[in-house]
Amino acid sequence: MVLRQTLLSMLHRCRSLSILLEAERRLKIPESLISQLYHLAVFKLREPGTHLEKGMLVTSIDVDVGCSELGVRNQGKNDANVHANLSEHSVGKIEENALPFFVDLFETFEMPVTFALRGQCLDIDTTVVESLLGSSVKHDIGSHGYTHRRFKDLSQSDAEEEMNMTSAAMKRCGIVPRSFIFPKDSVAHLDLLEKYGYKCYRSHGSLVHDRMQVERQGELYDICPSLHLTRSADALLLNKLLDVAVAKRGPFHIWFHLWNFGYDMESIQRSVKRAVFPLLKYAREKVKIGVLTFETMFSVVEKIERSG
Repeated sequence: MVLRQTLLSMLHRCRSLSILLEAERRLKIPESLISQLYHLAVFKLREPGTHLEKGMLVTSIDVDVGCSELGVRNQGKNDANVHANLSEHSVGKIEENALPFFVDLFETFEMPVTFALRGQCLDIDTTVVESLLGSSVKHDIGSHGYTHRRFKDLSQSDAEEEMNMTSAAMKRCGIVPRSFIFPKDSVAHLDLLEKYGYKCYRSHGSLVHDRMQVERQGELYDICPSLHLTRSADALLLNKLLDVAVAKRGPFHIWFHLWNFGYDMESIQRSVKRAVFPLLKYAREKVKIGVLTFETMFSVVEKIERSG
């Protein structure tokens, strides 16, 4: 509590990233906490790039593998494309255990989100899709590539092969994806997104590039990222960030991987209970009084296009 109050006091005096980074060095503050403080300072000072009828909480989740069997099939050859320290099999195991937990969490708050699924997983195990389609909440099932390779590293023909294989895998599951999240936020080949019928994507974000904005890019919409959530998320700061989105009627787009909150279910549940659950509870109260809406990436596009 004392550290939090100290940080909030610093935030009121802060006008630059360098001050916060110096605080991180001296006080050994987690990088995630620095990120939230900086975002709060910037979003308070700047107007959102997009003004809406009311604030929006947009949520997108990267499902990098989806099932542990995928790592077995790929025999470790694709590990480096997925995670710096974990095998593809390990990431898949975390995700297949964590996804039902998050589906239940979002059902509790009647909250639709974008789940970006990897196409190769759907050719091996459809459990992920079945879990999402069986939810009482209508989620946006988007694409996260086929092999989780960086699109900037792919030639045009290789990128098109990824798009084609993903579309085929999705079609077999009865899904027509409209949202695209680039593996490792490597944005490239936007022309192919248009060709394969996508309507939106999430651009690369970072500490100094995140925004509350929806930006038109040709026939596509960039649902810009606002904040990457991790296990170090602070509930009080998250609520304050949401207050900014409500006050300024902007889109607050949070995103994460299923493994960002821990590598086993006990640690994931503990992290979510500490920070994410309070945020969603607070957001639900805002929805009930009519100053906020829960949105997926694609539902943002639908609202913007309906409004003209």
